Amino acid sequence: MFMLHQRLQEDTIGIVRLELSRVLLMNDSSFPWLILVPERENIREIHELDAVDRSVLVEEIATASEIIQLLYSPDKINTGALGNLVPQLHIHVVGRFRADRAWPGPVWGTGPVQPYSEEELDRVSGRLRKAFEQKRMRNEGQ
Repeated sequence: MFMLHQRLQEDTIGIVRLELSRVLLMNDSSFPWLILVPERENIREIHELDAVDRSVLVEEIATASEIIQLLYSPDKINTGALGNLVPQLHIHVVGRFRADRAWPGPVWGTGPVQPYSEEELDRVSGRLRKAFEQKRMRNEGQ
């Protein structure tokens, strides 16, 4: 049975489940930051997914990127699968701005985490859920 890694449970808020992945919001309001976790047991690397799941994952990453672009208009979207601290396969999709505290470097270790307030979290998670639902409905209509 699939179990989300403890650190991801602690650091994120669940947004939506896609065909393959669970979409999480990193609880750091400094960046529009989504994490996709393929719901497959004991997977650490992308190449460990079968060909169908790899294809689905790429489409889900593209969807998450498109939604970040639509909602936040970042200067760049960073996508990465590191896994040095959390071995469970997960993909970061982070909107970046020239004015953010980490630009042009990576977001990790650049300053204290700025957790969302309860009000911000309700607003942001609601917008994200709505955007994912609208994207799903558009895809089903094609």
